[in-house]
Amino acid sequence: MKDLYNMSPANLQHIFQFDSSTMEKFTNEFLSINVHKLIKLYKSNKIFFITYKDPEYPRQLKEIHEPPLILFYMGDKSLLYKPSIAVVGARAANQYAKNGLDLILPKLIKNNIVIISGLAKGTDTYAHEKTIEFGGKTIAVLGGGFFHLYPAENKALAAKIVKNHLLLSEYPPIIKPERWHFPMRNRIISGLSRGTVVIQAKKRSGSLITADLALEAGREVFALPGPIDDSLSEGTNHLIQQGAKLIASGQDILEEILID
Repeated sequence: MKDLYNMSPANLQHIFQFDSSTMEKFTNEFLSINVHKLIKLYKSNKIFFITYKDPEYPRQLKEIHEPPLILFYMGDKSLLYKPSIAVVGARAANQYAKNGLDLILPKLIKNNIVIISGLAKGTDTYAHEKTIEFGGKTIAVLGGGFFHLYPAENKALAAKIVKNHLLLSEYPPIIKPERWHFPMRNRIISGLSRGTVVIQAKKRSGSLITADLALEAGREVFALPGPIDDSLSEGTNHLIQQGAKLIASGQDILEEILID
């Protein structure tokens, strides 16, 4: 950080490969940032961060394509180093998703598996809530900064997670979520996990992107089968056709990730 502030504009422009117009905007923005004030703000809100170069940066996250250079966190950092499974699915998830989670989560939690999801509506919310209900530990990975929590209706859930679990983001707290942030966030969800469980998903779904990212990183992909006449089962049933493991219980997952 100090090196950047000591560099000449010409050197910065060379490093970042900016054209003259972009460099001018960058310089104005960069020099307007009061780093010490920001760090003080973070500490007062119990916000901490880990950089890619830090010894405590999660090893499994270094294995993915484009690992985040920094992770901001609130809560229990130790959860980053425990065995975990990602749970993703449709925002329009229904009772079938809840029933599936009731069958899958207790066995995982009994075996001290941390449940990771994205705090979105639907499946993500159910996964976090039910993990807490069953006495487990959960990590929520956000698509924006902590000061702009999305969706707003999950603020109370986020507060619970900060208190006893872990809230995580690669975006500084002051950054508002953008649509393109969420696919990027998915690589962290799948990258931290030994495997990704897809609960409900349409044929074209962000959850399937997360499953692809998991496969890309050499992780397991699991899918809950669903009724063939339900659009929310099209994505999961398709994953099973493509080779994802069909699951009906938490034990089905434990057998694949080699935890007894």
